[in-house]
Order: sequence, then structure tokens, then C-alpha cells
Amino acid sequence: MGKKMIYSKKLWLSFWVLLFLAGPVMLAVGKGKRILGFDVGNAIIPHKEILRGGPGKDGIPSIDLPKFVKPTEISLVADRELVVSVTSGGETRAYPLRILNWHEIVNDSIGDYYFAVTYCPLCRTAMVFDRRFGDDILSFGVSGLLYNSDVLFYDRDSESLWSQLAMKAVSGPRVGTELNWQSHEIMNWGAWKRKYPEGRVLSFDTGFNRVYSTSPYSEYVKSKSLMFPVEFKRKELPKKTLMFGLLVNGQAKAFQLSHFPANEWVTDVVDGRKITLFLNSDDFHMKVHDVETGKEIPTVMVYWFAWQAFYPETEVWGNFEKPEPDNTSK
Repeated sequence: MGKKMIYSKKLWLSFWVLLFLAGPVMLAVGKGKRILGFDVGNAIIPHKEILRGGPGKDGIPSIDLPKFVKPTEISLVADRELVVSVTSGGETRAYPLRILNWHEIVNDSIGDYYFAVTYCPLCRTAMVFDRRFGDDILSFGVSGLLYNSDVLFYDRDSESLWSQLAMKAVSGPRVGTELNWQSHEIMNWGAWKRKYPEGRVLSFDTGFNRVYSTSPYSEYVKSKSLMFPVEFKRKELPKKTLMFGLLVNGQAKAFQLSHFPANEWVTDVVDGRKITLFLNSDDFHMKVHDVETGKEIPTVMVYWFAWQAFYPETEVWGNFEKPEPDNTSK
């Protein structure tokens, strides 16, 4: 048995362990215009490209009643591990990827700011969205479905499906409704503790029985392969090259993490708008501002395969890594 075959088996074993731990799996893939119970009759993405990720609806449970503790009360997270950081009204909270790997969504609020912290381990995308839509405050759950290998979540009010990276509802009563992408930080735990010593961190007391000391995606991160089919329109970079992606007036641009200068301000232009960028090598956080308005522009750390699938017309900043020969089927 070849080394590649052994590695492939380890990758899929890791995935099926996650599936087993996550809970019962719905066996029916789809019937008519329903997939895993969700009505996709008016979907604005192709039905055939909506795929089961393994666990069924809520098989990966969102955290809806998050508990927070002081940084000194957390020992399981290593200083180099990443956390998502949200600040509002002078209060800052950290959400370790170690926990988000197992839950993918945290429905939270700080004062009257209602937001969802979302994470797709397959795309390495942590994104924060406003949960308030007019007079409604939505609660999101994990649908068990994927589009272009990215998580589709649903709102419990209308059961519409929402695409994380497309940032809008793709089926159901709210189809076409856009998500309000919120600025946040993604930082090393050690850097976060130094910057926000009075902040709070999501507790491992989630109410669910998960092995937070391990990651079900450790083999996937090491592999060059993907688990699910993705449409490739751009092949300048290896599939799992880590990028920072942003949007300015709908124009997408990507910055290769390994080739972007750290600890210095960089000026760029996207869709005619002058922006400044700063990448802190200590915490991997990319700060971006619109020069004219001073407004902060959200960014997402993302695998290249996912960014190009959703934004095939994306610009790519500066020099980039040339792809290696890739004979994998996915």
C-alpha cells in the first residue's frame, strides 16, 4: 500500500470520527426540491452542488448559550493557536478555533449588538455577521450542507439556507438577503491575552460532549487534497494557499499570507478606492482601512480554492507562489 493511500485513509478516518461524534446522520440526500429537509426550490445556487457534509441538520451543534471565563481560567489553548476576537462597547471576547472546529457557529450578543461567529474548518474561514435584520434577531444553526466546500447555515426563523462566503441567503423565504459582514480580529491566543487582559474567552463548558483537546481536521489541514468537489476557475495558486480576502464595493481582492510584508503599512487600490493594510506578524491579523472614510474593511483568512470558487474575478496582490504539480482528483 502506497504512502499516499495510507495518508488518504487517515484523512477520511478523521472525517468519519467527526461524523460519528457529531450525532445522528440523516440518510436521505434529497427528494424533489428538498435536501436534508430544507426547501431549495428557489435556490440561487445549483441544486447538484449543494452537498451533504456528513452530519445532518444540527449534527454539528451551534453554541446558543455561550459561557465566558477569564483568560487565566483557560489552559487548553496554546499561545500560538488562533482565536476570533470581537469587540463592542469596550468589551472584548475571544472564540478559540479549537472550539469552533466542533460547533462552527456561536450565536452571541454584547449589549444590544447581536452577532454570529461562524467558522468553516474546510475553508479555514472565520467570519462574523450581524444577526439583526430589521426587527428580527436571527439564530443560526449548522445545516449539514455545503456549497463549494463551504458551510451552509440556516436561520431557525425561516429555515432559509445561508452561504458563509457568499454572505447571503441562497434558498428559502429570505433568499437573496445579504449578511452584514462585521469587522473582527483573528489573533494568536498569546497576543490576544497581552492585548486584552481584561477580556473574556469562550468556555469549554459548552453543554456538549466533545473532545476539545483534539481536532477532527488535523489530517485535512496537512493534506493538499480536498474532501468535496469545488469549481476551479483560477489556478494561479495551490489549492490550500492561505490568503486574506476582502471586498470593496463588491470587487474582491486576495493577499497571499506568506508573501505579504509584515509589520509595515501597505497602500493599495481596489475598485478605485485607496486602502491601507497592516499585517501583524505576531498575531496574523490583517488591518485594512478605507483611506477616504477611515472605515475598517473586514477581511477573512481563507484557502485559495474557496476564495476563487466564490469570487472568480478576484484580483491577487503582488507576487504569489506558483502551484506545484497536483495530481489529486479533488
